Amino acid sequence: MSTTNATTAAPPEFPQMLGHPRPLWMLFMTEFWERFAFYGIRWALTLYIVAQFYAGSGEGQAPASRIYGAYLALVYAAAIFGGYVADRIIGYQRSILLGAAVMAVGLFMIAFPDEHVFKFGLATVIAGNGLFKPNISTMVGKLYAQGDGRRDSGFTLFYMGINLGAMIAPLLTGWMAEHVLGGTPQMPTYKIVFITSGFGMLLSLVWFWFGRRQLGGIGRPPEGEGGGLKMLYVLAFCLVSAPVYYFLLTIDAAKLQVVLTALFLVLCAMLLVEGIREGKVARDRAIAMLIIFTFNILFWCFFEQAGSSFNFLAEHIVNRDFGGWIFPVGWFQSVNSLAIITLAPVVAWTWVKMGAWNPSIPRKFGLGIIFNGLAFLLLMFALSSLVSSAGLIPFWTLFMVYVIQSVGELCLSPIGLSMTTKLAPVRLVGFGMGGWFLSTGIGNNLSGIFASHASGESGMTTGSALASYTQGFWILIVGGVALFLIAPLIQRLMHGVK
Repeated sequence: MSTTNATTAAPPEFPQMLGHPRPLWMLFMTEFWERFAFYGIRWALTLYIVAQFYAGSGEGQAPASRIYGAYLALVYAAAIFGGYVADRIIGYQRSILLGAAVMAVGLFMIAFPDEHVFKFGLATVIAGNGLFKPNISTMVGKLYAQGDGRRDSGFTLFYMGINLGAMIAPLLTGWMAEHVLGGTPQMPTYKIVFITSGFGMLLSLVWFWFGRRQLGGIGRPPEGEGGGLKMLYVLAFCLVSAPVYYFLLTIDAAKLQVVLTALFLVLCAMLLVEGIREGKVARDRAIAMLIIFTFNILFWCFFEQAGSSFNFLAEHIVNRDFGGWIFPVGWFQSVNSLAIITLAPVVAWTWVKMGAWNPSIPRKFGLGIIFNGLAFLLLMFALSSLVSSAGLIPFWTLFMVYVIQSVGELCLSPIGLSMTTKLAPVRLVGFGMGGWFLSTGIGNNLSGIFASHASGESGMTTGSALASYTQGFWILIVGGVALFLIAPLIQRLMHGVK
């Protein structure tokens, strides 16, 4: 039996837990610890680069933002290869295990205070994440039969696991940076952040190693395929790809954008050709998916300011003083996840209560982009009308920016994961998931370029932030409204997928 045929087989009858297949909860916790590791370092990367490699100078903000954007872009772009490896070579389970091990190594490497080792560590994390991230999301979809009404709910629960890990990690690592190994609020010890995240990744690896028995044959390669030799080939590919990612981290962000765009166009062509081969319905669904991928780029370009320009905004322009206690910069990163966890049930309930008025998938995406734009509108107001004599904007404004963006994310991201498993050609579901993450990655690289403009040449000022965020608002609003208007056309191309 071929790997491609295995992807179309109906899932086995799993034991149920809380209304869902029991393996969902194992995947939930595996993703929880992986996201703990990922978000544990996310808040610290740009701040660490400026502090460690630019001696704290504001001139380091723009290059730090570009490196951060490139890192995130490559994390998601690597998902293309990870999806293909799982689809065609070693299966999903082994891809997840190997990816987790490689990521853990990279996380421990970035704790070493040398710029070259730091970047090579990031490159190693990228190589491992490419094997891990698209495939665990695809595994969730494989737990449900086509047409199972619980699929969207399952992805929403899985998304909660992502956000629990993302919420707890900055709180813990942010506190540890300021209180462990001699760290202070003025001089955090970033090394402990990276080491703690490395141990979180090891927990993810161990959790999946022991829990994968619940999956039975789901995600395993057929007998006689994907044995130890192929595992060695994939590991060798990771070892070879890490220097390539290192090189891409060091080149100009505009050149990296050309590389990523070329990859995206090739991927679009492959998915479209496969859709055409499978027939008119598959072709139209592939077209609809690729249109939404394009708008996904727009969303993440501006949403992913959290780890770059919003970090510098929080550090220098937001009033974080609460009677002598300074709110840690890293803790802002937990606001998004806290809002997701709090508001996800409300948003899900709202879609149900709307009944026949429940927006289509494309219109939900449009709403997500519009909410992202409204967050930038609040920043425009704060930076133009609420600046104190000390040059600071109120704490609540940035806090609410994260909350408003979270509403937009809930309209878009969990639905996007589920949508991809439904619209992708059946032989290339993992590859389609890679396409979703590549579009996210392109947006992330653009986010670094955008953030570097917000910081200017010598560090962020109220004026530079206001000019950039005003531009961001108008781009998002125009894009969101445009998607909302063409949504009926996209919905027809989806041929009944909801």
